[in-house]
Amino acid sequence: MTLVAGLERVAMRGLLVTGLGLSLAACEGSPPPADLAFFGGRIFTADSARPEAQAVAVREGRIVYVGSTEGLQPYLDERTEVVELEGRMLLPGFHDTHVHPVSGGIEAGECDLNAAESRGEVVAMVSACAERTPADRWIRGGGYQLPIFPGGAPSRELLDSIVGDRPAFLTSSDAHSAWVSSRALEIAGITRDTRPPAHDGVIVRTEAGEPQGTLRESAMELVERHLPPHTDPEVLAGLERGLAMAASFGITTVHEARASEAFVKAYATAADQSLLTARAIVALSVEPGRGTEQVAGLAELRRRYARRDVLPAAAKIFLDGVIEGGTAALLDPYLDAPGSRGELNVHPDTLRSLVAALDDEGFKVHVHAIGDRAIRVALDAFEAQYQRDGGAGPRHVMAHIQLFSPADVPRFQALGVVASFQPLWFYADAYITDLTEPRLGPQRSRYLYPARSVVETGAIVAAGSDWSVSSMNPLLGIEVAMTRRPPTAEAGPSWLPDERLDLETMLLSYTRNGALAGDLEEETGTITVGKSGDLVVLDRDLFDVPPEEISDAQVDLTVFRGRVVYRR
Repeated sequence: MTLVAGLERVAMRGLLVTGLGLSLAACEGSPPPADLAFFGGRIFTADSARPEAQAVAVREGRIVYVGSTEGLQPYLDERTEVVELEGRMLLPGFHDTHVHPVSGGIEAGECDLNAAESRGEVVAMVSACAERTPADRWIRGGGYQLPIFPGGAPSRELLDSIVGDRPAFLTSSDAHSAWVSSRALEIAGITRDTRPPAHDGVIVRTEAGEPQGTLRESAMELVERHLPPHTDPEVLAGLERGLAMAASFGITTVHEARASEAFVKAYATAADQSLLTARAIVALSVEPGRGTEQVAGLAELRRRYARRDVLPAAAKIFLDGVIEGGTAALLDPYLDAPGSRGELNVHPDTLRSLVAALDDEGFKVHVHAIGDRAIRVALDAFEAQYQRDGGAGPRHVMAHIQLFSPADVPRFQALGVVASFQPLWFYADAYITDLTEPRLGPQRSRYLYPARSVVETGAIVAAGSDWSVSSMNPLLGIEVAMTRRPPTAEAGPSWLPDERLDLETMLLSYTRNGALAGDLEEETGTITVGKSGDLVVLDRDLFDVPPEEISDAQVDLTVFRGRVVYRR
């Protein structure tokens, strides 16, 4: 047994009392007893002033002691719940700096295709969804992997063969494409003559010019607007699913990467009903087609829904698409589409104005940037703001940052912009080998996810999952960042091995740097006296296992604000 309810049970086993000489009774003049105490294993504090410790105590949601095992004695009495680590590892609660708990949670309750690894599995899953969905309702969900289908574009004929004459709308795992049935196209009025609604939209067509069944980027909205909206209870249920998963992975702070009013309302409701198991930095959606006039409305949403652990402190700007869909904004053309460099969703002048207005209003700007042109344009906008105020405003964040121009690598550090990578993407899967590298060529592909290069500049590098695009489990991301191989690979060549990272860097990216990304460094991110009791216990010491075994580790205990929110 590793978790003990109180010191009386510890004493019965001869721990602490006989082995360490600690008393069950608090001495006169001792501090009030702790609610939780930890000792007996590796404690990684992420605090440069005290990188390691032997014991930690938490009282009323705050860390009250970090130090030696002997010094723990005054904080213990019969009411203290003591966790003997027995060689396991304690570290700060993880931060996921780019995740979609609400939409991912909703998707998990619909037609969830994320586990499908082949066309046959996709067909079987969609067939099962069709059987359990009432005949008068849309079949909706998502998570299919683009490389499963030629060109990343499944056809409506295939979907029709599964669902018949029923409307179906299924998003891809990267959320930048949708697979739709003939009935859905009919309801949306999409024909061979329909033009996409914006410059980034793509209606994939057959050789005859007919809609093929795959829509990309803004073209998805042509069908999406006909879907019945999710009810408030459905949205709240999705959030609860997402938070439960986060707790099981030791995550105590999430950066909700894109929130409508319905989504941020769900966070506020969860806070009001004491359902939160993590704090949330919420990025409110910025409409790419509008300018600074929308900032006042975002500020009103922030005022209306802010809670102690719900911080609508960020604003999300989708600057471009994805390389696999040919919609990421590149400095040079795609090799398979001469003359095409993808498109920016926001004109550079508009982006600079938006960044300035949002910064002035106190918002963190959270930018989705994939292509090297999108990264450069975003950095240019942040540089213009830096020249205005010298970085006095909130820290801004750029997520995904897949393809770099070498000249832009040092600019994150120079401008104080947080680089939010999704490290589980740092290996050569089918997205890379089949849909990305062929479109870029080897010279440009060398600068795909150059995480170590960015770390070495001294920039703040944080980590996120982009769940439900990929697993929310930080341990998978840590392993892949260290090996640049699939998390299931025990050996073999690393993809771009010069960009591998070490364990301490990765742990900091999920803890201390995650707090910095949220401007929360005074509240969380390290095991430091006075900070929130956000902690995670792993079943093994990660420093004692080979990198390729890190993903085998499991979370035993997750603590948020001193409250146990997950036990394995």
